[in-house]
Amino acid sequence: MKARTFRRHARESFKSLFRNGWMTFASISAVTITLVLVGVFFVIMMNLNKVATTIEENVEIRVHIDVAATKEERATLEEQIKNVSEVNTVKFSPKEKELNNLIDSLGEDGDAFKLFEQDNPLNDVFVVKTKDPADTIKVADKIKGFDHAAKVKYGQGSVEKLFKVTSVSRNVGIVLIIGLLFTAMFLISNTIKITIVARRREVEIMKLVGATNWFIRWPFFLEGMWLGILGSLIPIGAVSTIYYYSYQYLQPKLASNFIQILDFTPFVYQVSALLIVMGAVIGVWGSVMSIRKFLRV
Repeated sequence: MKARTFRRHARESFKSLFRNGWMTFASISAVTITLVLVGVFFVIMMNLNKVATTIEENVEIRVHIDVAATKEERATLEEQIKNVSEVNTVKFSPKEKELNNLIDSLGEDGDAFKLFEQDNPLNDVFVVKTKDPADTIKVADKIKGFDHAAKVKYGQGSVEKLFKVTSVSRNVGIVLIIGLLFTAMFLISNTIKITIVARRREVEIMKLVGATNWFIRWPFFLEGMWLGILGSLIPIGAVSTIYYYSYQYLQPKLASNFIQILDFTPFVYQVSALLIVMGAVIGVWGSVMSIRKFLRV
């Protein structure tokens, strides 16, 4: 397409926006309302996924080494654990460190355990993390069969529930986002279709005087894109403002529990770009779906 022709189509699309004021307002409103819902829900789901991932990454297996194991036997056990294909890291935690961690975790009540510093009853521990948190249970079961692994702990019972909840929440989130997107496309295409129905005589006249289908389509494509982009501006502002204040309020509280949500930047820029692209694509798609029947003259 020649640049002059494209400029002509762009000019006509802008003129049409102002010429059909109320229809333009209705279309932009439909895009705005729908994208606000999509944007807010998308932000919530992405942060729930981040929280779930953070919690999963903190899941670890603690292998208590038999107190009677020699250094060579401990090294053999460590090598066996590292050879498990699903294992990512293995860190050794001596019993002195384990006792200090216990004392620190109990606060003032932990002072009573300082009596055991000279005669420490705790085990040395291997702290194991898997490449995929979902493999934690399987790896723990394998390690239980190794010699000199006195006890294997990974939060049995709680971990299974955690993985089940995170899996269900992610799947539900994906389904709901897809459902919202299809709802948005349906609402917006119907709104744009109303604007095109109101101008069907204009399309028919252009067709009768010899205009090609693509010559007629282009102004409507561009108009749909402008409607989508304009309709995404308010959602971007609303979602960014809501997330800014939510982030300022929640992050300090969650950080104390070692839980993280997505940083305000660059996440808000990514969401903004996504909303603009979604608005433009949905607007163009609505125009494409709506104008097809009126080109059959």
